Order: sequence, then structure tokens, then C-alpha cells
Amino acid sequence: MTDHPNQVPAEYVPPSVWRNPWHFIAFGFGSGTLPKAPGTWGSLVALPFVPLWQMLPDWGYWLMLGVTMLFGFWLCGKVADDLRVHDHEGIVWDEMVGMWITLWLVPEGWVWLLLGFLMFRLFDIVKPWPIRWIDRHVHGGVGIMLDDILAGVFAWLAMQGVVWGWARYGAGLGF
Repeated sequence: MTDHPNQVPAEYVPPSVWRNPWHFIAFGFGSGTLPKAPGTWGSLVALPFVPLWQMLPDWGYWLMLGVTMLFGFWLCGKVADDLRVHDHEGIVWDEMVGMWITLWLVPEGWVWLLLGFLMFRLFDIVKPWPIRWIDRHVHGGVGIMLDDILAGVFAWLAMQGVVWGWARYGAGLGF
């Protein structure tokens, strides 16, 4: 992985997170500053937004995903450049968008949110091909976002399989 010129340690939490609105958003409204598993915290912060997104028509949710992805390419690249870190672990906007992708067209309810959270974290942590390759070889804001977008797509596909299986076989089991 090519580091950013003038790289600083990624574990450093910059004070700008609390002063700069772009840094605050990129750090998941501050959740990315937590010392352990910032990606998990960022994913959790994304969950309360899902019931709001689910009130949108399907095309509205899709549009929101497009806007948050495009915004994320710019935001993550800007904040990484500002911090002089290729992909600071505290930048969790990408995890938030990945969670929102995972939960598109998923039924409402806390069980689906929990399952989607677990599914997304699995794909984000394991990084099956081509996610791992992209994480290592694509840089800038696009690179920061793209591996989590793909983890979200993989988790979305898995979730759609579960939703389909539940609709098809869950009713037959009396659920």
C-alpha cells in the first residue's frame, strides 16, 4: 500500500475532528475517535438512519445511496489529505455508507438491522476478493470508499438471499 506523503500515525486522533465539520462527519459524528474497533462503531452509528431511509421510496433510497457514495469519495479523500494519512482508521463514513447499502430493500425491524450489521461487518473484516485487492491497490477517496461499498454489496446480496429464504421457507415453518 502506498502511504500518503508526510504520513502521520493513523492511531492519532486529530483535534480537528471536533472543530472541522468535514472531519466530524468523516469520523462518523465522532464515533471514529473511539479507541477500539472504530469501523464497528461507525457501522453502529449508521443504523439509526436506516428507518429514515426506509421511509423513502425504493428509488429515493437508491438516490440517497448514490449521493452519499459520491459525497464520500470527496469527503474521505479530503479528510485523508488534511490528516496526511492514506486511510485513517477513524474515517468511518465509508462504513456508514456500506451499512446503508447492506440494508437497502431489507424489511423493517431490529432483527433485520442486527443481521445486516453482522453481515456487513463480516464482509468488511474478512474482505474476500476483490475487496482485499481494492483495499490494497486503489487509493484516495475512491479507494477508501470502494472496499466498503463492495463489502456492502456483498452483504446486500447475502441479505437478499436471507430475505428471499425467509419469505419462501419461514412462513412454512410458522414464523
